Amino acid sequence: MSDGAGQVIYSIDTNALMDWQARFYPTDVFKGLVVRMADLVDSGQLQAAALVREELDAVGTPELVGWAKSNAGIFVPTKDLLAGALAIQNQFPGLRDPKAEHEEADAYVISLARLRDGIVVTQETPAAEKNRPRRTHFIPDVCRELGVPCISLLGLMRRERWAL
Repeated sequence: MSDGAGQVIYSIDTNALMDWQARFYPTDVFKGLVVRMADLVDSGQLQAAALVREELDAVGTPELVGWAKSNAGIFVPTKDLLAGALAIQNQFPGLRDPKAEHEEADAYVISLARLRDGIVVTQETPAAEKNRPRRTHFIPDVCRELGVPCISLLGLMRRERWAL
């Protein structure tokens, strides 16, 4: 779970970034979290699939879209993750939302964590915890079956021992 220099790599999902800035931890209130996230970016520990950027551009707040643009270096190109993502999608067809109109980032988020021996950061919950889930697998389900560590945004804060 490191980049070779002892640092843990976090593969962050779209919803974790949305929950950070737009939902639960707004930057005007949680200024310390902005600094801590910037530290993860600067150290190369916070990474995301390029499809996460596309999702943010489509549904993110103007502030979050701006943040993604100014931190473009965290986004790993789709071509680097494609083989792993396709293998995950083939193994877990229930991960894909049957109603999705565009390629989803989920398999790519997991692929990045596998490629970098990292930890997935997502706000998704397993299918078993949902009432009438739209699909059979969500990121935590696939991570569990593949042996990829998976935590929430709060889990990231705890793992990093942040006191904000």
